[in-house]
Amino acid sequence: MDMFMEYVWAFIIGGILCAIGQVLIDLTKLTPARILTSYVVAGVILGAIGVYEPLIELAGGGATVPLTGFGNLLAKGVREAVDEHGLLGAFMGGFTNAAVGISAAIFFGLIVALIFKPGTKINASAKQ
Repeated sequence: MDMFMEYVWAFIIGGILCAIGQVLIDLTKLTPARILTSYVVAGVILGAIGVYEPLIELAGGGATVPLTGFGNLLAKGVREAVDEHGLLGAFMGGFTNAAVGISAAIFFGLIVALIFKPGTKINASAKQ
């Protein structure tokens, strides 16, 4: 597959995943936290039934960057660790596989918190 088509598939698959999330926000009473959690769980389930790996092969970053990719990564780590360490691997596999992403999120969150002044959001109508 040429590079252009890789970008097209990443855009299409990533866009579909984002569009589903936006539809859930607009048309349901689910909170964003529940939607994000649902995406991670969906990634675990799709990875467990063998659907997510072919999607990653097709879409690359369009499938690995959204939270469904994170759920798949956690599940993949647990499967590998259970195969290697037995039941104890169920408790450490997800962390081992996703450590880089979790560490980057913590590090960059700290950097942003140090650069910008945190504050609470004030409702525009409350200012008046």
